[in-house]
Amino acid sequence: MRFLRDVLNIDVAAEAERICNTIRKQISENLKRRGAVVGLSGGIDSSTVGALCVKALGPKRVRGLLMHERDSSADTRLLSSVLVKSLGIQAQSEEITGILEGFRCYERRDEAIRSVVPEFAPGWKSKIVLPLVEDNAAYNIYSVVVESPTGEQKKVRLSAEAYLGIVAATNFKQRTRKTLEYYWADRLNFAVAGTPNRLEYDQGFFVKLGDGAADVKPIAHLYKTQVYAIAKHLGVPAEICNRPPTTDTYTLAQGQDEFYFSLPYDRMDLCLWAKNHDVPPTDVAKEIGLTTVQVERVYMDIDRKRSTTEYLHAPPLLVEEVFA
Repeated sequence: MRFLRDVLNIDVAAEAERICNTIRKQISENLKRRGAVVGLSGGIDSSTVGALCVKALGPKRVRGLLMHERDSSADTRLLSSVLVKSLGIQAQSEEITGILEGFRCYERRDEAIRSVVPEFAPGWKSKIVLPLVEDNAAYNIYSVVVESPTGEQKKVRLSAEAYLGIVAATNFKQRTRKTLEYYWADRLNFAVAGTPNRLEYDQGFFVKLGDGAADVKPIAHLYKTQVYAIAKHLGVPAEICNRPPTTDTYTLAQGQDEFYFSLPYDRMDLCLWAKNHDVPPTDVAKEIGLTTVQVERVYMDIDRKRSTTEYLHAPPLLVEEVFA
């Protein structure tokens, strides 16, 4: 076996060119569209997709969308604007707070939190978290972390009902953004470019008919480590390339590892690659600083997420084939 930490190395110039050739063919020939709409969050995935689309189609055929809301971090607002300037594209700013208030997104979320933290009130912050692999927790059960206006934090295990209520409410954010992406795609006769990387696509880290919806998904075959490498090759601003992955969904700062994967992306990438290539957990553990038991737990979690999120990839079910 090759040294595990080298397995994700790719020829970034050749891979970027291959992806761009595919984008051009898919959008102009397969989809018969004039360009691409990309929702830009200031994160590495959407920034890389934006840069690939510009390289493939030219800046005049790429439209960026900045879709902030009241929970968006200051970094998100700043970095998405930095990216637009770097790419030289037109971008629309769509403040979605009012739409989310109309859906009662924040109200529904807070009601679910109060079912387990009764004192939760306006002015408090929150996020939901999973145990990290190093915590050696017997079960991956979500908790909510709340912070009072005075800075005091409290962590409470979520009931299934509370967890589902919080997730259902916050999913309004991704679905609202996707609605606006398709509005602009329809208006411009463009296609919507999705931004999931391989880790997110494989493990179901997306919202069905939200950020999971797109006409093309140019980086769904790339591990996140490879996305960072291509971003640097394409000249994505350094402040974006050096930014750790975040969810930017909740009012407290939150990494993707504590929200969904339980490991930082670089080690999670290696675990996913190793599982896909039948590498024994013992070999993986030696390379990435985990115990064999911990890697076995990661492998089991990969299988569990593939099973429980399979429906996210599934098309609508029919009684019988219509186009047979």
